[in-house]
Amino acid sequence: MIAIAIDGPAGAGKSTIARAIAREMSFIYVDTGALYRAIGLYMIKNRIDDDELIVSSLNKIKVDLKFVDNEQKIFLCGSEVSGEIRTPEVSMMASRVSAILAVREFLLDLQRDLAQKNNVIMDGRDIGTVILPDADVKIFLTASLEKRTDRRYKEMLEKGLNVTYDGILNDIKKRDYDDSHRKVAPLKPAADAVVVDTSEYNLEESINLVLDVIKKKLS
Repeated sequence: MIAIAIDGPAGAGKSTIARAIAREMSFIYVDTGALYRAIGLYMIKNRIDDDELIVSSLNKIKVDLKFVDNEQKIFLCGSEVSGEIRTPEVSMMASRVSAILAVREFLLDLQRDLAQKNNVIMDGRDIGTVILPDADVKIFLTASLEKRTDRRYKEMLEKGLNVTYDGILNDIKKRDYDDSHRKVAPLKPAADAVVVDTSEYNLEESINLVLDVIKKKLS
């Protein structure tokens, strides 16, 4: 099986680019951030905001990742929440719960099992450093703060969400800091990752850029 790891900060376009490349290569696409978002959503719905309570609640949670017509769908305790997890509030809670070791361990086996059984392209914050340290290709995808904010803002508006540019900017700044400074699996490029900056490229160019890196690594 072939495993491709794509890591990077919030708003770098990891999900969009990884999904497109998975289709191109007929790989399974795994958005690991969606798994943490599902746990974050559970905590929000149940008004749980204490680390010890978050950990003790994990045994009540069932998170499933299923593929319907090659599209990833996220299920939380039996209900599909693929759309519900894509809000700024859930995004911030996902960052919060992902800093807890017990939460990461809770999802580790699920992620690795998918890579053992399928050709995968998996994106997240620590795929190349922790989840799949032996991945065949490791990419650290990034872009300037301004570009990432602009892309995320437009994405949220297209979904009809009530957001502001400054609100998205502050959320991304906070996520960048939290993700890179957490004690457990901090956001950083793997030692053998190829860093790809898409600040000056549009989506199609960015996809082709990453695809070229992958093809060269696998050749």
